[in-house]
Amino acid sequence: MTRYFKHAYQVANRGFSGVFRWTLQSLRILVVFSVLFYVAVMVWLVFFAGKVNVQAHSVLVLSLQGPLVEESAGGLRDQVMGQLQGESRESVRLRDLVQVLDLAANDKRIECVLLKLDDFKGGGLVSLREAAAALDRFKVSGKPVVAWSAAYDQRQYYLAAHASEVQMHPFGEVLIEGLGNQRNYYKEALDKLGIEANLIRVGQYKSAGEPFVLNAPSRSALVAEAYVLDALWALYTAGIEGARKLPVGSVAKNIDALPGALQRSQGNAGQLAKDWRWVDRLQTYEALSEVLKKEVGQDDDHKSFRQIGFKDYLRSQSQPVKGDHIAVIVAQGEISDGRAPAGQVGGVSTADLVRQATQDEEVKAIVLRVNSPGGSVLGSELVRDQLRLAREQGKPVVVSMGDVAASGGYWISLASDAVVADPATITGSIGVFAILPTGKGLMGKVGIHTGGYRTTWLAGAYDPRLALDPRVQALVQANVSHVYSEFVAKAARARQLPTAEVQALAQGRIWTGAQAQQRHLVDQLGNFNDAVDVARQLLTQRKPSARAARAPLPIRYLAAPVSALETLAQRWLGQFGGALGETRLQAWVVAAVSALGGGADTNPGAQALAEGAVTAASLRSFGKDFLWLHGVLVQGQPFGAVAHCLCQMAP
Repeated sequence: MTRYFKHAYQVANRGFSGVFRWTLQSLRILVVFSVLFYVAVMVWLVFFAGKVNVQAHSVLVLSLQGPLVEESAGGLRDQVMGQLQGESRESVRLRDLVQVLDLAANDKRIECVLLKLDDFKGGGLVSLREAAAALDRFKVSGKPVVAWSAAYDQRQYYLAAHASEVQMHPFGEVLIEGLGNQRNYYKEALDKLGIEANLIRVGQYKSAGEPFVLNAPSRSALVAEAYVLDALWALYTAGIEGARKLPVGSVAKNIDALPGALQRSQGNAGQLAKDWRWVDRLQTYEALSEVLKKEVGQDDDHKSFRQIGFKDYLRSQSQPVKGDHIAVIVAQGEISDGRAPAGQVGGVSTADLVRQATQDEEVKAIVLRVNSPGGSVLGSELVRDQLRLAREQGKPVVVSMGDVAASGGYWISLASDAVVADPATITGSIGVFAILPTGKGLMGKVGIHTGGYRTTWLAGAYDPRLALDPRVQALVQANVSHVYSEFVAKAARARQLPTAEVQALAQGRIWTGAQAQQRHLVDQLGNFNDAVDVARQLLTQRKPSARAARAPLPIRYLAAPVSALETLAQRWLGQFGGALGETRLQAWVVAAVSALGGGADTNPGAQALAEGAVTAASLRSFGKDFLWLHGVLVQGQPFGAVAHCLCQMAP
């Protein structure tokens, strides 16, 4: 019996050992094949994914997805989270759109441009004007631009109006509303809750904190906003009327006559838009496709007309910039103290980019593209001071103002050789404020009391659970007043204006670029290309003999470095996102690659607070205002001032 069990044990052991060896060998083979597969994919992405064949007689299809921005916000993780949540976080970089149109104008393979705007979320008026100018330059080549959308909102239509032909679905409409800036005001609600905002500011027109201390806009705020919005509306309507060759003032006249005109057209908004010459043709996209098939031929791959997409064409034309160049640094979004991801301005991270450009011998000049409403004073000063050092080391610095360059966005523009603004840029807002919410009344209403021992009065002096200590208020007021004085003094020195004159132009008041130029707050009016030309002129003036015989210096955008793994993962995402239907599995794979490459930390507490505020309020605008207030409070400077302009980007 013992011999039988021993034999059985040996047989079983050999069996289990064989299974284990077989399993181990299978795993080894699986790992080897997995590694080979991913290596093959990476090789394909690096060497072959960017190869695009542009056929002759092709239509360049600009199917614009998302908002028009200077810099795409976030990074790979944001794209992945958007996929996991089923949300589209696509955006269109202005420089990419302009580059594609300028290249296609001289490309004999491109027959025409189809501007498809169904999913376009618009942008600020300056961005729209620069994109429209690129469309106008393309049309000069003699090639047409056809715009189509099921319907047009105000921002979509501004681009469409600059097409050679505007088409729309027969059941569509063109909705041009005008400009407005409606805010919620919370004083009464905060009083009922027992919360006091404690707004401390310098500047009669610095209205960013008013919603928390008033129940209606102040007269100063209304005057300032009306002055700017009326000017922006005039630029918007003039742009449409000029592009469509409509009578001056006809857009506003048609809006006034809309109720009666729509009744007379029996509610047919599409026909009314055609009668007003806002659109040229009413037809479906399928009908347009059939027309294009006859004009340029059929593309079997797309089962439609011969075409190439926006991103494919951009990738096929991209050429790296080598040698001497002008560095372009984008300062877009809110300004914070430390490091910030793409789409925001970090005092440390953006200053690092300026320092990098300053130390690079191949960088001969710097163009700072500003599209920011401001934020942290410290962050703004870190960027401004680094630009000052770049100038001291002999590198020209030119500021190109985009949609908004106000408050902190204007502050960082003060260390430059020249400031170029678009007539529609929102700028100025030289003013400072701080806001210190306290909720002693709220704590009392729910029966919560606060107390404890402190070695000095300053330890925990600002406690939102307690009434604001007058000594804290005095500290903050002194800080705000000091920062405002510094802001005015820096502006006076930079603009070479008397301090009293800058004081009169400051007070937190916003101006359009045209209004600012009239008041010498900016040097000249123009777009981004004009700013680059100014930088080239400054170089020629400083070294005429060295530059006379050379071609104009190219530009190169300077951004924070991205890991190789993240770059490959982003290319994977771009290649397979649509084809795989943005599957959750793909998102997890890219997330894993992103984790290997590292990334910025998030603030779970802040996110939870933000989500709670929006959910409790059930109103988007309410949540937006308080999220912004929370963003101010978590800057880490409890007694700090803020240089921020709550400017709405128009239109």
